[in-house]
Parts: sequence; structure tokens; C-alpha cells
Amino acid sequence: MATMPSETRRGYGGPGTSEGQLSGASLFAGAVLMLSGPLSILMGASGIADDTLFDASRYAYRFDLTAWGWIHIVVGVALVIAGIGIVANKSWARGAGVAAAGVGLITQFMFVPYYPLWAIPMMTLDLLIIFALARFHVGADGDQ
Repeated sequence: MATMPSETRRGYGGPGTSEGQLSGASLFAGAVLMLSGPLSILMGASGIADDTLFDASRYAYRFDLTAWGWIHIVVGVALVIAGIGIVANKSWARGAGVAAAGVGLITQFMFVPYYPLWAIPMMTLDLLIIFALARFHVGADGDQ
């Protein structure tokens, strides 16, 4: 006769998941990181390829668009790496994902005057990533 565990496991992965599996929120965050990263890279490539594409002549955080392009490319690569790490369930990936999404959020905020119709949805994606990765969870043994 099979024995039933006296306690149901709840916590990081949710009910019914083993410790090696991702929760739905982590999988969502990894997927959105791998979406947000390439979009940021494409935005950076646009800024580098056509330096006159965007104009914000009177803006406090005004950089040369080539500089903004490289910033977006570097942040995009960091987002993709963190997303791959999260989907691969690496221990460093949750912190790296929050950090990369936070930096992405700040750079998109600073980019709003150049292209608000792009920056605001990207900021929303970064906020969703941070929320999904930084949400409160209880471990299997009840520790917080």
C-alpha cells in the first residue's frame, strides 16, 4: 500500500510542483525577458543605424542617439541572458532578471521623450518582469 505524505507541498513552484520546476510567474518572467531583450536590441540597432530617427532636442538626459543605441543593445543582451537563465532555472537568474529589468526600466524611462509609444509599453513589460520575479513566496518548509 502506498503511503500518503502527511503534508502537501506549497510554495515556490505552487501546488504539485517539484523543487526543480519553475513556477508560472517565473516562466512568464523568463519568456517576457526573452521578448523584451530582442526588442531592446532592435531599438538600439535603429538608433545606431539612423542617428536622426528620433528627436528630443530639449531634454535633460539627451545623449547622441548612437550612445542610446549602444545602451539599449547592452541592456537587451543582459535581458536575454537573464531570461535564458530563468528558463533554465539557474540560481543567479532571478536576481539578474530583476536587476536587468530595473536597468531596462530606467533606460526606457529616460528614452520616453525620444519615442514614448515604444518606451511606455517596454516600461510596462519591465515592471511585469520585476513583479513576477520579486513576488513573495514561501519555501517548502514554511520559511520565508
